Amino acid sequence: MLGLALSGGGIRGIAHAGALKAFEDNGISFDVVGGTSAGALVGALYALGYSPSYIFEAFKMYSKEIVGLNSGYVFSGIFGKENKVSGLKTGSSLEKVYNKIALRKGIEFVKDVTGKILLITAVDVKNAKEYIFTNSVPNVENTDKYITDISIGKAVRASSSFPAIFCPCEYKGHSFYDGGVLDNIPVLEVKKQGADKVIAINFKADDVDSSSNIMDLGMRTLDIMGNKISEESLASCDFLLTIGTDKTGLFDIEKLDSCFKYGYNAVIENLEKIKQVLEIK
Repeated sequence: MLGLALSGGGIRGIAHAGALKAFEDNGISFDVVGGTSAGALVGALYALGYSPSYIFEAFKMYSKEIVGLNSGYVFSGIFGKENKVSGLKTGSSLEKVYNKIALRKGIEFVKDVTGKILLITAVDVKNAKEYIFTNSVPNVENTDKYITDISIGKAVRASSSFPAIFCPCEYKGHSFYDGGVLDNIPVLEVKKQGADKVIAINFKADDVDSSSNIMDLGMRTLDIMGNKISEESLASCDFLLTIGTDKTGLFDIEKLDSCFKYGYNAVIENLEKIKQVLEIK
């Protein structure tokens, strides 16, 4: 089986769809797809059976909902009392959009996905533990971190709830945050699903200079942190494709077209190496 692990990276995640389009154009498909945050947004749609081209158009159509342009949240339970925090994005719009798209395929829960193995990562802020939303619980000793009875929308919302920007995603006593907190690119989890070869896709940390703004510095910091956290996973993949996206900010929805092209071109530029690794002639 061939596996694909997709990293987080904000709106740059549409580059994953560009990469998938390039793979598709060259007859390469994946049996297992794992994603974190933005990688989960793309990976979920791919596992549902949507084409890379559709994923690209969906991002453009629902871009405002995908970045979660709604705010306001009441924290309860975590701090022992209710605390209203304004300005944080709830992510509810994203959840609704993904549930609607999944229902078009007759799918409500992650466990209902067929055809491909899907896994999505998130972190419970209460117990600092990683959880995996999947339609296939692997044959491992500890299976309590695997959750199958969660809706597609709730799963991607949980994985994409970036701390300090999004509110935690509440689900059955859990308070989930972005999976990138502990694992920004789930190569090891993809391997646990039986993938023989795993391609991992992440994003290049943009250089900073005197013209860089606070968002540029923030994105570079996030990329450095994400790659550092995922060192073990990255070392376990069979091919690492790192995509540069020219200082695209976390929510730069006006750069969707260019990011899609960055992903497509990155695969084409490395296609012969990738085929060699995958033993494809």
